[in-house]
Amino acid sequence: MAVANQKGGVGKTTTAINLGTALAAVGRKVLLVDLDPQGNASTGLGVYAQDRGPTTYDLIIGEADLPDVAVPSGVPNLDLAPATVDLSSADVELVTDRQRVLRLRNALGRDTALAQGYDYIIIDCPPSLNLLTVNALVASDSVLVPLQCEFFALEGLSQLMLTIREVRQTLNPKLRIQGVVLTMFDIRNNLSSQVEEDVRENLGKLVYETKIPRNVRLSEAPSHAVPALIYDHTSSGAVAYQKLAAELLRRMKDSVAA
Repeated sequence: MAVANQKGGVGKTTTAINLGTALAAVGRKVLLVDLDPQGNASTGLGVYAQDRGPTTYDLIIGEADLPDVAVPSGVPNLDLAPATVDLSSADVELVTDRQRVLRLRNALGRDTALAQGYDYIIIDCPPSLNLLTVNALVASDSVLVPLQCEFFALEGLSQLMLTIREVRQTLNPKLRIQGVVLTMFDIRNNLSSQVEEDVRENLGKLVYETKIPRNVRLSEAPSHAVPALIYDHTSSGAVAYQKLAAELLRRMKDSVAA
């Protein structure tokens, strides 16, 4: 599952880390793939740049295999494929490669992932619709879109939806939109409620019932290099991500039944 939105600061990495942690907490084996050259997901899980061996850059360019890159995160059942700034050069290095959009899918091949015992692979995408994000979409079964509750929430979302449709039509027919999750929701702010109403009116059932609140504990957790669910599992943000994981599993079960 790719966690994607070309707009920065909408909670992609926070969602990827805490959703992965919540799924791991209920016994699922999860791999979090950090595909952002900023490496925030890696740092947020306590894997600092100086401690990273082979990374997703090596995975993308074919110089390492998944078992070489994936490392324990410190959270039981949650592994991490870390990233460094080297990943930012992948676009240029692969520009002449006709198979460049298939690199991640080949590296995360279903047989390889199953052999590693993963139930879910979550890909934290960079804040742009570049080659890395397209690789993530081609490699994924679904896309989860974090959407910040602000005035321009829907601006740019149409471009992401168009990219998803193009990938589905040309490269990955099984790709679907897992859902849209509203982030940074402030119950004290009328604008958040107005944005929620607007988004639900436009996107309907694609929007998750669970909303992620604007929460200090969510903001503090990365500086302590742990997920918010571990930093303070009773905080409103951590509780929201536990609910989001439950809703995600419920949706997946319903989609399989259908």
